[in-house]
Amino acid sequence: MTLLGAHRTARTPLDRVPVGAKLAGLALLGIAVVATRGVPASLALLGLAVVTAAVAALPPRPTARGMLPVLVTAVLAGAYQAWARGWGPAVEVVADLLTLVLAAAVVTATTPADRLLDALARAARPLRRVGVPPDLVALAVALVLRTVPEIARTVHEVRDAARARGAERDPRVWLTPAVLRLVGRARDLGEALAARGIVD
Repeated sequence: MTLLGAHRTARTPLDRVPVGAKLAGLALLGIAVVATRGVPASLALLGLAVVTAAVAALPPRPTARGMLPVLVTAVLAGAYQAWARGWGPAVEVVADLLTLVLAAAVVTATTPADRLLDALARAARPLRRVGVPPDLVALAVALVLRTVPEIARTVHEVRDAARARGAERDPRVWLTPAVLRLVGRARDLGEALAARGIVD
């Protein structure tokens, strides 16, 4: 499971909140994460994100599985911060990263993809003045939402195949085929977009 684009059909109070308000709330949370300092503030914001996820009825086990790669990344970053700056900054880094990813998961879980992309396209309209088409911004976000699960699925498939051959512990056995498959899909996608005149 991946957290991006994981919209579910549950009906909660957050599902009825306008998408613009949810995106604004996510932006304000991001500002708060960057602006606040100290372990208590970071843990409080993480607690807020957890409570919001509970209100949004995110399923605990799939959400925990989806958060696992983020947690590993956060722990590695926190370990470096603990070595370089101490335990306080380390806890802040881990909590802040988990807060932002979990909050973004709540937004995607409670908002259908088409409504989310329409809102992003409207928000990107000012970029038209500098030559960036808003629809292209929405398309880029849509591709990210679609590509992240594809990457996860490809890596799992290749690792399962390597595990069946007893070679899972050698990263070269599964990493190289996974990269080649992902590059091939990216080229196919690029050619398809170019054939439709969407990109050069």
